[in-house]
Amino acid sequence: MVAVLIVAGLHWCAMRWIDRNRQPAGAPVETPPVQIELLTPKPIAPPAPTPPAPPKPVAPAPPKPAAPAPATPAAAPVLSAATPTPDAPAAGSGAAASSAQASEVAQAPSPASQPAAASGDKFSVPPSGELRYDTLVNGMMNQTGTIHWTNDGQHYEMVVSIPLPFVGPYVYSSKGHIDGFGIAPEQYSEQRGRRAADIAIFNRETKQIVYTKTPQSQPLADGAQDRFSVVMQLASLVRGAPDKYKPGVTRQFSVTDNDSNEIWPIETVGDENVQTRDGFTGARHFTRLPRKEGDRRKLDIWLAPSLGWLPVRILQTEPNGMQIELLWAGRLAPPGTPGARGAPDQGGTSGTRNASEEYLPAAPQADKP
Repeated sequence: MVAVLIVAGLHWCAMRWIDRNRQPAGAPVETPPVQIELLTPKPIAPPAPTPPAPPKPVAPAPPKPAAPAPATPAAAPVLSAATPTPDAPAAGSGAAASSAQASEVAQAPSPASQPAAASGDKFSVPPSGELRYDTLVNGMMNQTGTIHWTNDGQHYEMVVSIPLPFVGPYVYSSKGHIDGFGIAPEQYSEQRGRRAADIAIFNRETKQIVYTKTPQSQPLADGAQDRFSVVMQLASLVRGAPDKYKPGVTRQFSVTDNDSNEIWPIETVGDENVQTRDGFTGARHFTRLPRKEGDRRKLDIWLAPSLGWLPVRILQTEPNGMQIELLWAGRLAPPGTPGARGAPDQGGTSGTRNASEEYLPAAPQADKP
């Protein structure tokens, strides 16, 4: 027990001694605050690429010679009133000048447009004559028709009469004057059988074509024709420059009917022989190309140089295949003048005109060509 007390006393003394020798606690040392900046992570831009070294210049290879372009077939020439052509020689002139005229072409206008005036085409209007034609339907002979044609150098008149049994004659007439474009109709009329005539008036002051059949009117183009005067107009053009009308050459014609106007392309087919009651006659064949898509009515005309380029044959083919034909039967002598059946014409009225328009006679039993 005594020992325990001694040990406890020693512990107490030691604790007191430690407390006395401990330094007094000083004021707490302030630790300076540390500033912290929060960094937001940012994308790191990739380093700029090092520009590549410029390539060494390479000498260009010499170009290969271009292959020759394939030859393109030349389009068939188109003669139109839209573009003037140089003077063509009159009928019977030298072939050297005519070869140059055949090369003159112009772009054909769209059927909806009227050809513009142009001068430069030679023409020679046929002289007066009383002409006879056999009329055939599907090759069967009908009655004889006549064409009365007068030309005094300033005015013309054309009357086509085709008699039909039980119906009466179909009479088509055209009259007017001759100007710088050739034949210039002033009035065209159609009378079919016993019906009243339908008339078209060419008013050259107002540049309009008016009709008795309809209140509508049509613009009048320079050189415009009616459906029968155009036959003599075509003959006039070919008489003036026969060598211009080579196979494949197409001419645009503006033609007035009894109630409307159309543009017709007429193509030169070539020279052929036409059989008439007097034998074979050499002639140049012209055909009307389709006026519009689906046009199945055909029209062909043959002009004979031995007849002064008058029509020796006119053939119209209907959509159903029926054919109506006018075939040269000779010339009727004027009263008091010896006849000259089949003899070529001499003379005529010459001049320079613009391209007119072309149309061929209507079939006797068809409404319109």
